[in-house]
Amino acid sequence: FLFIFSSILVKVAAYKATLFSQLTGESKKILELGVGTGPNFKYYASAADINVIGVDPNKKMEKYAQAAAVAAGLPLSNFSFMRGVGEVLPVGDDTMDAVIGTLVLCSTKDIDMALREVKRVLKPGGLYLFIEHVAARDGSLLRFVQSILDPLQQFVSDGCHLTRETGKLISETGFSSVDLNTAFLSSAAVLGPHVYGTARK
Repeated sequence: FLFIFSSILVKVAAYKATLFSQLTGESKKILELGVGTGPNFKYYASAADINVIGVDPNKKMEKYAQAAAVAAGLPLSNFSFMRGVGEVLPVGDDTMDAVIGTLVLCSTKDIDMALREVKRVLKPGGLYLFIEHVAARDGSLLRFVQSILDPLQQFVSDGCHLTRETGKLISETGFSSVDLNTAFLSSAAVLGPHVYGTARK
């Protein structure tokens, strides 16, 4: 599974470059959900006038995220690490210009609540950028295989689900607009189907 996940990260990099180009100069306050070691910073964090809040349940990620922020040109005075989960984001209503989430909703315990939280913290007109692996088409052989492997995947990959219809759930959250794209990463096997795009509050 680690090899497969590494393969996904390489393939997803191309989608990230396109996706993060949609962040405008007006996106000054950004929250990244599941910031981890900060691999996304290199795509968007070079502007000195932005402030980034990285939310992650694992406190041990803080030092790595800080190092990635510095490497990307983001001053530590403009970066805050907050321990938290997607279901209860530790910021106020209507405070973020953008929320970023890449490959995190697969392991969120309550995906509907997390998406409502994303919408809550965004300012009116704010942008949610996402890339997530999702369930294969219903009735397909791959979906059948995903269903069989899903319990094992959750056990070995920190709660990661294979059969979530995340694109559908994002579309049903009540954003004013959703630009949803699909992709299939052939080298990623059961994690191949992906959705990526933006949603605006």
